[in-house]
Amino acid sequence: MAIRKLLLLLKPFDVYHATQSNPASLFTNPRVVHYLNNRSKVHKEAIDLCQKILQQKSVDWQPIFRNDLSQPIRNVDLVVTVGGDGTLLQASHFMDDTVPVIGVNSDPTQAEEVEEFSNEFDANRSTGYLCAATVKNFEQVVLDSFLEGQTVPSKLSRISVSVNSKALPAYALNDILIAHPCPATLSRFSFKSSGLRVSTAAGSTAAMLSAGGFAMPILSQDLQYMVREPIASGGAISGLMHGLIKSDQSIDAAWFSKEGSIYVDGSYVFFTIQSGDTIEISSKAPVLQVVLAPHLSS
Repeated sequence: MAIRKLLLLLKPFDVYHATQSNPASLFTNPRVVHYLNNRSKVHKEAIDLCQKILQQKSVDWQPIFRNDLSQPIRNVDLVVTVGGDGTLLQASHFMDDTVPVIGVNSDPTQAEEVEEFSNEFDANRSTGYLCAATVKNFEQVVLDSFLEGQTVPSKLSRISVSVNSKALPAYALNDILIAHPCPATLSRFSFKSSGLRVSTAAGSTAAMLSAGGFAMPILSQDLQYMVREPIASGGAISGLMHGLIKSDQSIDAAWFSKEGSIYVDGSYVFFTIQSGDTIEISSKAPVLQVVLAPHLSS
């Protein structure tokens, strides 16, 4: 594939600041500070290496930090995200189905580090489930393979949400959660619960799985839904609390609480709803072209 223009989307460095990433009780722990400084250093080295590789290949690329992104991504041939799944998810909200994306996990978790600090703090780094590359294989295994046409992007389904028949401007690559802004507050649809979660196949291994759902083949076009903490009785009702939305189906819900929010791929992107709103959820959204690791795409 001939790449004329590439957008390099970068995870910002401020996420590694101790004052923003950890409770106040950890501020004075020199091991925490060293750990965060090392994460920032590793991330910067990954960015520098990716930029050097692109320069060597004479690719016209433009770097942009994730929190500087505000307009749809257009007029580029490829997007490379350097960070983790969160960076790729953020990019996906600004992309249609015409531009492929490659995720580079800039800061992979180190098992020995997690074990060393297990009694002090959570030393997990980036999972990078949707990232096909690390700095070790970005050039030869991933980028060159893609440019030579040996690697084809996978088409991942996304979630489309309409409120009162008006489509929301962001599609979910992982999941959506419809709930009251205060998690402890009861939500009222046509049933009572603490909310409704819907995930894609790609997102079924994240919050959905933790909540008791099941992992789906990543290329499935179906969606999985689960009513969160339902207040109901009877087997007939319970059977409707968790299931699949087939690719040719949609699910409709009416919101009866005074206020609520639809969270898209986490807590940073959300849309407010109010009593009387009707919500339609389906997989009738433009797919996202993502280069996946071989064990996921095969």
